[in-house]
Amino acid sequence: MIDEATLQTALSNPQNLGEMPDADAVGTVGSPDCGDMVRMWLKYKEEGGRRVIDKATFQSFGCQTAIAVASLATQMIRGKTREEALQMGAEELSAPLGPLPPMKMHCGQMVEGALKAALEAEQATAEMSASKPQTSSSHTLADALSAAGKSAGGIKIILEPPTSA
Repeated sequence: MIDEATLQTALSNPQNLGEMPDADAVGTVGSPDCGDMVRMWLKYKEEGGRRVIDKATFQSFGCQTAIAVASLATQMIRGKTREEALQMGAEELSAPLGPLPPMKMHCGQMVEGALKAALEAEQATAEMSASKPQTSSSHTLADALSAAGKSAGGIKIILEPPTSA
């Protein structure tokens, strides 16, 4: 059973939400067919002779549970090395919410997928020759979803203005 108090706290004040223009790595996972997608940005720093995740941010098109898991995960991975973060699975990343019901397990899996995609993208970039200029994707999650939708037969994203309380 999901811990409703933790879920509501994560939803009412999601942590680390938004793009990170100076990220060292970006990973995206999801399906434009159903509309659920998560993108995660990572920034590293040197700490005690180790390269650790200094900051992580996310964007999500998905249900409230995916937003909550992503918010919690960005906090949990802070201070971890790439190798430590790679060891974290969906169950661990969503643990603060309690056991997810079967129909919500994909939320944790999407966040795990976005994290691992970012960690793998960062590793691939690190293996490139230092003489080659490095580029990073500055596209938003909406751009990625729109591009995927064009190749999948067309998905249109309409951003609605924020509503006042």
